[in-house]
Amino acid sequence: MSTTSSAASADASVLFAVVIVSHDGERHAAPERLQSASIRILGPGAMEFRLPLSEDEAEALSGELEAELGAGFDVFIGPDEGRAKKLLICDMDSTVIGQECIDELADYAGIKSEISKITERAMRGELDFEAALTERVGLLKGLSVSALQQCFDERITLNPGVKTLTATMKARGGKCLLVSGGFTYFTSRVAKAAGFDENYANTLEMDEKALTGEVGRPILGRQAKLDRLNEAVAAMGITDADVISMGDGANDMAMIEAAGMGVGYHPHPVLAEAANAVIKGPSLATALYFQGIPKSEWVVVED
Repeated sequence: MSTTSSAASADASVLFAVVIVSHDGERHAAPERLQSASIRILGPGAMEFRLPLSEDEAEALSGELEAELGAGFDVFIGPDEGRAKKLLICDMDSTVIGQECIDELADYAGIKSEISKITERAMRGELDFEAALTERVGLLKGLSVSALQQCFDERITLNPGVKTLTATMKARGGKCLLVSGGFTYFTSRVAKAAGFDENYANTLEMDEKALTGEVGRPILGRQAKLDRLNEAVAAMGITDADVISMGDGANDMAMIEAAGMGVGYHPHPVLAEAANAVIKGPSLATALYFQGIPKSEWVVVED
């Protein structure tokens, strides 16, 4: 997990925020290393500490806390200044929703095992994303168009906290974008349900009755996600430092690395290494704590 920021350098101390969120929602004793720092309670099980650190010290602290706290906590360490962001940009599959849409579609075609293996390798960064998507869509040729709505109705579920995350960001004047290497059929519906302002994804080609096995060009992948981020930054008159991006897989890397705060949600190892923070717990709303927004200021929307 990276704590690198342009606001800090290896030989200069700045005020850092350390946010610790327990998955059980209970208040725990402050780690020994932080007991002398100022503390603010952000919410149930969520504590924020502020202390001057150099970048090297922040990296070391991250490792210490990871070892001391274990798997039941989410931790963010970063410069305190500018933590509250103006643009949220999220991946969809396995981030905003709990499924990979193409794998679920494959189940209706009777080939889920075959396609999910390719999906997993692509998300780990072992396969070229565009080639892997083209191959998987090709295997869906002939699937009834009616299976798409059936899949959305029966299989697709929002991950916890996403409605609160988007509602709170928008109430604070922010904008929320959903970007996906998946398909517009699903992003348009998920964006509406989850509260995103805009959505971008690939197009499944189909005739009146079935999928043709083709995906519209150009394919939206890693670079296209970064392009959407850059376009939104320019349109809003902000900078990359004002962005929080969230994802889980290798095709989210570029937008995770470009954003002022890149967050991995149950990420594959390659993304966890690049992210500024990782959410291992269930709720996407934990990203609000990372930004220093206490729960008393959240716009809470039931999942």
